Amino acid sequence: MAVAAERVPEEQLDAALKALASAPRREIVRFLIDRGSDGGKTCCRSDEVCGCKLSDHLGLAASTVSHHMSLLRDAGLVTARKDGTWVYYTVRRDVLRAVAASIVGM
Repeated sequence: MAVAAERVPEEQLDAALKALASAPRREIVRFLIDRGSDGGKTCCRSDEVCGCKLSDHLGLAASTVSHHMSLLRDAGLVTARKDGTWVYYTVRRDVLRAVAASIVGM
């Protein structure tokens, strides 16, 4: 039996929904969930995606991707780890589950 996700506070739910209201940010979350699989050719660990991969995947400038990622981080939907000049992102599946649970009343 699956354990129901906890609901998030209304303020966090609002921030998450605002962040996900943008098509590029929804695509980023989808890409992070899929871990940017590229047939084994990757500069990333299996649980994270480098900003360079996001920029390539979306066809957007690094600065635009950075802006989108900042909003997703502020909403608590992703985490970031800086390593030298690169930033590696991980989706917060627990938060996404909690957002979904808050919407459908699970």
